[in-house]
Amino acid sequence: MALRQFYALAVILVWGCVASSSHLTVAPPQDLQITDPGLLGSLDIEWKPPPNVQTFNECTVRYKFEYRNTGDRDWKVIFTKKLKLRVGFDLSRTAEVKVQTLLEGWCTDDVEVQSDWIYATFQVPLQGKLESEVQNFHCIYHDWEYLKCTWQPGLLTPHGVRYGLYYWYEGLGHAAQCDDYIQDRGINIGCMLQNLSQAEYKDLSICVNGSAAATLLRPLYVTLRLHNLAKPSPPKQLTVSMSASEELHVAWSPPGGKTPPQCLEYEIQLAEDQGEAKVAWTSVSTQMETALIIPRANQSHISCVRVRGRTNIFCADQGFWSGWTQECFSVSRKEDKQLFILAAVILSLSSSLIIFILIGQCKKRSPSGKPLNASVGC
Repeated sequence: MALRQFYALAVILVWGCVASSSHLTVAPPQDLQITDPGLLGSLDIEWKPPPNVQTFNECTVRYKFEYRNTGDRDWKVIFTKKLKLRVGFDLSRTAEVKVQTLLEGWCTDDVEVQSDWIYATFQVPLQGKLESEVQNFHCIYHDWEYLKCTWQPGLLTPHGVRYGLYYWYEGLGHAAQCDDYIQDRGINIGCMLQNLSQAEYKDLSICVNGSAAATLLRPLYVTLRLHNLAKPSPPKQLTVSMSASEELHVAWSPPGGKTPPQCLEYEIQLAEDQGEAKVAWTSVSTQMETALIIPRANQSHISCVRVRGRTNIFCADQGFWSGWTQECFSVSRKEDKQLFILAAVILSLSSSLIIFILIGQCKKRSPSGKPLNASVGC
């Protein structure tokens, strides 16, 4: 009886603790604000902690911050204890942010308690028509050494337009302008940016703006990550050889430039001559090593190997493949070897036959019927 009462009391106490923690609530942050410091799309977002946050001194207070541009399907997420963040947006579209309080620890029985969300938006005044914005903006970070960005004039581009590219990343005191433009018929259609190692693994904010007499043009805003735009040069010193067991041994060296060798992966493809059939490339491996042994699938006469590289998943979310480095290796077929041996045998027999014929002719010309002393000539 006493044991049953003790068990009932324990159940009541546990239920009371769970019930008390399940009814614990936390308020959302306060005064969520967005301000533009003039850094080409990098906006400052700040908020104040929820009221009475000091009463939760036995718990950890964090914030879940999410942001996106209007039209994006997914939110980008940041967990932080800070009250201020700086993140990048496309200022040609409305910036949307939301934040909630997260409470966890002794006061919640180690159960995470979430507040409601608070929201804010930001939109810069847009100028010019959408068709006046530059088109086909594209950037590649070559060999982790320089960034090449190109674009095409907008559909509503007046005569005599002048385009300018401006950029900023954390560490620059203010936005800077490109000083090495690519031109076509006197119009800037691209830019080369050097010395960006300090911007790697950070948001790089870019604005391409245009000016023309008496015409307002829509500026383009983008936020880039250099490591996701990297394109290495093709691998170097590709060598292909065949072992006694007729396996292809392939080796190469990493490309030049500043691409970290540990950040590269390689794709290796093989093409073997199938006679009259069309030669097709087949991928045999994607790997980080710079050597590979390929068993030969058939006794083809010619085998070609090509290798290309890109940034691997340990250093970037995506990247561009390099060009191919290609090398071909000629292998004698079994039929060719047999034909070579047969030709050698025939040549040897022919030589012996000619010698015997010459000796016979020499014996016939000797008056005594004895062999001549001279061994050469008749």
